[in-house]
Amino acid sequence: MDTTTENPAAPPALQPAETDKGATRGASRPGDRVFIGLSRGSGIFVLVLMAAIAAFLTYRAVLALSKNEANFFTTLEWNPSGVPPQFGIAVLAFGTIVSSVIAMAIAVPIAVGIALFITHYAPRKLGGTIAYVIDLLAAVPSIVYGLWGALVLVPHLNGLYGWLDDYFGWTGVFAWDGGPARSLFTVGILLAIMILPIITNVSREVFRQVPRMHEEAALALGATRWEVIRMSVLPFGRSGIISASMLGLGRALGETMAVAMVLSPTFTIQASLLDAGGGTFAQNIASKFNEATEMGRDALIASGLVLFVITLLVNGAARLIIARRKEYSGANA
Repeated sequence: MDTTTENPAAPPALQPAETDKGATRGASRPGDRVFIGLSRGSGIFVLVLMAAIAAFLTYRAVLALSKNEANFFTTLEWNPSGVPPQFGIAVLAFGTIVSSVIAMAIAVPIAVGIALFITHYAPRKLGGTIAYVIDLLAAVPSIVYGLWGALVLVPHLNGLYGWLDDYFGWTGVFAWDGGPARSLFTVGILLAIMILPIITNVSREVFRQVPRMHEEAALALGATRWEVIRMSVLPFGRSGIISASMLGLGRALGETMAVAMVLSPTFTIQASLLDAGGGTFAQNIASKFNEATEMGRDALIASGLVLFVITLLVNGAARLIIARRKEYSGANA
């Protein structure tokens, strides 16, 4: 005797054919087709735009490099209008990398500390106020940072420079001759202040997305608040912190006006970070472009191509880090 019974109230199972038919019908709506077309077109437009920029920079750079009589990567001179033209990016590459490294060394620990304080230590009202102030710092224009750096930061760094010279001057890296504080070290401090909001905001959002059960499990095992952060929060948000740092590094590499207003540009590589002088790619382009000849502009565009490639490499590295560990976003929590 068959004891199986059928439930007349149960709805019939949706057949695969009906599911596919419904999906096809939804995708064939005019609004969906327009949205898919716009999305695809936007993505293609971005790729075409990047390719056009790269092609333009490469074409003008080849024109300049074909007439350059010096080594483009090692020459400590910038004279594209000379006869014959001689120019190189050694000083610019050194200044750009050194100032960005200084900025990262200062900004990243402070930004991570602020983000941890906002998300795990500060009361809700205080944390919201600090986050609001950080957001305001991100909205300050670069020219304002440059004015503040030139009028306030530079005159008040003599004490710090003297202290570094007294205790670390024997290294040669922090030797100071008493000159104005318009050096790569000052640029690094200013860039650290400028990229601090970016790194802080991204790190804060990453820490907020740490799965609650991870923290509760650590607390259940008797961990202190710092141990919870060390064992649960920081490992989970490591990729996010690195990606946030990459975003900040991208801005530090390409900052123009603030650096131009603080740095005393010279085409020499100083042994000490506290000695005035040096240069960066963006600062050199901003200061020389208006008065440059056609050959000089092509040379500046060639240096801009190098900065373009460096920026692409930095952004690509950030994307690779995100792809290696996607769970930092909290999507899998």
